[in-house]
Amino acid sequence: MKKSLRTVTPLMLLLTMLFCASSCNYVIAQESIIDNGKKGTLKPILTKEKKVPIIDTLDYDKRMLALSNNDITGKWPVKSPYPLPGAILPYNRIIAFYGNLYSKRMGILGELPKDEMLKKLQAEVANWQAADTTIKAIPALHYIAVTAQIEPGNTKLHRMRMPFKQIDTIIKWAKSIDALVFLDIQVGHSSVKDEVASLETYLKLPNVHLGIDPEFSMKNGEIPGTKIGTFSSDDINDAIAILANLVKKNNLPPKVLVVHRFTQGMLTNYKNIKIVPEVQVVMDMDGFGSKVLKKSSYQRYIYREPVQFTGVKLFYKNDNRNDWQIYTPGELLKFTPIPIYIQYQ
Repeated sequence: MKKSLRTVTPLMLLLTMLFCASSCNYVIAQESIIDNGKKGTLKPILTKEKKVPIIDTLDYDKRMLALSNNDITGKWPVKSPYPLPGAILPYNRIIAFYGNLYSKRMGILGELPKDEMLKKLQAEVANWQAADTTIKAIPALHYIAVTAQIEPGNTKLHRMRMPFKQIDTIIKWAKSIDALVFLDIQVGHSSVKDEVASLETYLKLPNVHLGIDPEFSMKNGEIPGTKIGTFSSDDINDAIAILANLVKKNNLPPKVLVVHRFTQGMLTNYKNIKIVPEVQVVMDMDGFGSKVLKKSSYQRYIYREPVQFTGVKLFYKNDNRNDWQIYTPGELLKFTPIPIYIQYQ
């Protein structure tokens, strides 16, 4: 009986230590002890366990499949790396107001007084939430932080960076309604890399994300607005790389990158866009027009050239001209894939 007890006691001790270590968020490591040149017994050593947050991949896949709207071609949902924990998509639908505080013509964000604008935004969020109860609708302010210019300016780059005090104002407004902030850039003759880098101070903030607009990227020196510009996959990847680095260095949740598009030539080599866990890429169907034209553009440039997530821009004025009517949430929810980013201008 005593012999049996001597055999069991070390085992019970080890099990007890294992239980205690586990409950205290530690793991047991064992190393061989060398005593006077002789191999000894295994000694338990406590080391701090590093918890690695993970996402529910089954839930993520289910949500992505739902967004594909039962696409039978195999294009959607796009196969890509799972995002880091804390990802906004596909768990939320972003409803954004777009514009610039210097101009009432660039979008609803600068057109209406602050309180009226925020109230209208919250009403649109409520409309979307009622139309689709399966995804939480959240507000966002999408602010044009770098605007393309006809005149070259002192830098000769045909772009103007907005003063940081305006960005501070947008962030303050967003905080009042618990909204996201997107900083949008129109590079003119500059580059995505330089203009995104100029906004790193703000992009380090967890609730600030990025938009880039190839329409005003003039690769061959044209004056912005005289023709439609273009981005290559290299431009998109430059933005992704900067954002991913900020996420890693500052221990942030994934950033959302919105890329505007409404023609074939606005984006080249889309298959070479590098999707990473730190950045979620939304291809936003820009451009105004009739419902037929907008749906056709969505199918040709967003559906047929899949990247990751999709969005649609709606124009309060330009989509309601002539005999046109702006799309309703219910109508857009029938698109394939279903857009998860909605922008109002």
